[in-house]
This record gives sequence, C-alpha cells and structure tokens, in this order.
Amino acid sequence: MKLEDLNKYYDKLQKKYGAKELDSIYNGGCSNNPDICFVFMNPTGRNIASLKSWKGIKSPWIGTKNIWDLFYALDLVDDSIYQKIKTIKGSEWTEEFASLVYEDVEKHKFFITNLGKCTQVDARVLKDSVFLDYLEYLKKEFNIVKPKVIILFGNQVSSIVLNEKISVSQVRKKCFIRNINGEEFKFYSVYYPIGNGRFNIDKSIEDIKWIINKELKEKVRN
Repeated sequence: MKLEDLNKYYDKLQKKYGAKELDSIYNGGCSNNPDICFVFMNPTGRNIASLKSWKGIKSPWIGTKNIWDLFYALDLVDDSIYQKIKTIKGSEWTEEFASLVYEDVEKHKFFITNLGKCTQVDARVLKDSVFLDYLEYLKKEFNIVKPKVIILFGNQVSSIVLNEKISVSQVRKKCFIRNINGEEFKFYSVYYPIGNGRFNIDKSIEDIKWIINKELKEKVRN
C-alpha cells in the first residue's frame, strides 16, 4: 500500500465529518524513514489547500504562519523559505510555493500529518469518536512511512494514539513504545503549540530539541 491509497478513505470521511465545501488535507514531507513524524489534530479552512479550486498538494499548514515558527526554531526550515512564509499573506501562497515548502520539509527529513484529515471551517473541538475513525489509517501511515520518532501534539491526540489517558504535563520527555501491525515505534507527547496552545510553544520547542538530541543525534555519535 502507498500513502496515496489512503486518500480515498480520507475523502469519504471528509464527507462524513468535514465541511462539505472543503477538501481533506492529507500529509506531506519525507515519506521514506524520516527522522521525525509530527502528528497534529485536524486541519481547518485556514489551509488554502483545502479549497476545491486548489490543484496542488493538499498537505498540512499551507497558507498559515505560526506553526512554521516552531519548525524554524528546530532548524527544520531553510531561512529563505521561512522568511517568505512570514512576509506573504496566506492567500498569496501559490501551488508552486507550497511544493517548494514541502520539498524543504522533505530535505530536512520530517513528515507532517494529522490524526484527523477532516477539514473544518474553524478550529472547533472534535469528539474522540471522530478521531478514532481515522486511527487505523494513521497507523497505516506509520507502517508505510516508518519514522524514527513520532511526536504527538496535545492530550487528545496523544491519548487516542497511545490508547491511554495522557496529560502532556505529566509525561514530558517520556518515550512510549508501541507495536503497530508488527512494527515498533517510539512516541513522545508534547504540548500543542498552535491556537489556544500558542503560549506553550516554548515548551514544545524545548522538549522536541531534547528528543532530537536523545533519539537522533546520539545515534549519529554512536
């Protein structure tokens, strides 16, 4: 199975749970054994790739600014790309620029996805039952992509993926090992850094830097 094979299931769930006038947002970046897979909640209409008129890649955070502050602070985005993201309006993203951004994401060896792919018009809270309908497909993404480390953002995403009640404040820098369809993966839960969680972005950056140093840089030294 390929990542693209999952899109038809995501599109069906968009009709069930998402805004009818918007498309699903899938994933993007390095899909071949990336250093990190970042798992967010679900997309909103602020992502201009969700528009039905958009013919380019339908990847997370296209046309937005704030999340790229986190990636830039982690040295995961080239300066020229980041500066353009910060200076143009969301509506000024072109399909070509979105592809350029995700080529940079791939170069930095990380993968971005959401637990739920159902695009909403706003940042409304979704029930656990909605995210649970996506869980098996997300697990298939892990098996296809094979990330070295998986970062789960926020209590709700972490609790659903790890199948236990998670409070990020209680498990900072704790590694969870989970077997998914016969393969073991390392998970970490960090604060959600966007929207209402924006005030926690420094903690998110601190924890992810620690995880990168522990899980990735130590392996290089060894």
